[in-house]
Amino acid sequence: MSLTVPRTLFDEDHEAFRDTARRFMENEVMPHHARWEEQQHVDRDIWTKAGEQGFLCPTMPEQYGGAGVDKRFSVVVMEEAARVNATGLGWGLHSEIVAPYILHYGSDYLKETYLPKMASGEMIGAIAMTEPAAGSDLQGVRTTAVKDGDDYILNGSKIFITNGYLADLVIVVAKTAPEKGAKGTSLFVVDTSMAGFTKAKPLKKAGMKAQDTCELYFDNVRVPAKNLLGEENSGFVYLMQELSWERMQIAVISMASAEAALDWTIQYTSERKAFGQEVLKFQNTRFKLAELKTEIQIGRVFVDRCIEMLLEEKLDPVTASMAKYWCSDLQFKVMDECVQLHGGYGYMWEYPVTRAWADARVQRIYGGTNEIMKELIGRSL
Repeated sequence: MSLTVPRTLFDEDHEAFRDTARRFMENEVMPHHARWEEQQHVDRDIWTKAGEQGFLCPTMPEQYGGAGVDKRFSVVVMEEAARVNATGLGWGLHSEIVAPYILHYGSDYLKETYLPKMASGEMIGAIAMTEPAAGSDLQGVRTTAVKDGDDYILNGSKIFITNGYLADLVIVVAKTAPEKGAKGTSLFVVDTSMAGFTKAKPLKKAGMKAQDTCELYFDNVRVPAKNLLGEENSGFVYLMQELSWERMQIAVISMASAEAALDWTIQYTSERKAFGQEVLKFQNTRFKLAELKTEIQIGRVFVDRCIEMLLEEKLDPVTASMAKYWCSDLQFKVMDECVQLHGGYGYMWEYPVTRAWADARVQRIYGGTNEIMKELIGRSL
């Protein structure tokens, strides 16, 4: 999409990296994505291929296998995946959520054991927060970790876990002092080969069908104390500190996805004819697309400014919440309008706008529901 206001966020190195990422998406990802949707998870080798190209954990220090670059390179990868609606790739969660937790709060042992393999794609990471009875309200977590000698005994279950089916390591949110509520929460790096750890089959979802999402079960899993992430009972604080970046990722993806949908729709309406003329020539079509382009431009400028603030370490949780809720709401609005302008073909699965429409709906739910985002913003008034 040709933006009215040129983007100033990226320099030549970022754009060269974008060219590489774009070719990778077109040559290595899109030819397989429909098949991945059928099997409900991507092929494992796409992870190692991504690692070879530097698409995994790019901001990680070089000593742990990353490139040590700034977060704009991560943004480029997210945008290029969103541009082709490659929602099966769980790279963002792996590289930008799981790995940073280990980097920021993990011991040297945890960093040296897991981070290099995450950067190469040899190990796939997931984070297990949500439970059947605890979603946005993390204080309601019931999974427990009880100290037993040099280990913790982990019991409980998690649901809706992205990368869960292919995961080799999972950061698990558990209560180590249930009587303390949120202040009794701890994080553990759990290797999926540990006895008592089991995975269910991928869940059948309305969208994001190629992204493996499943339930995880912990039945007396013995986790070494050295796999405790940071300090005991500090997990809730760690989670809160990392949520702003997680929510900004949703905003970034929302805007790139909305831009792509607008491009598809402009192309479709310029080719599709009705009543003897291109659909794009009808005033209603032009007005709708004009509205969408304007709102996308507004969102793009806001998100790019938020990324600048993030790089300057000035992005606060309230602003990140604003970006997450507003951009994901806009993304779905754009998708819905674009489906409408495609007519009956907008409801056919082979059209990218249809899949993107179905995939977009969850953006308003995960990462904290948009209702929770408004509550967080409201508390700051």
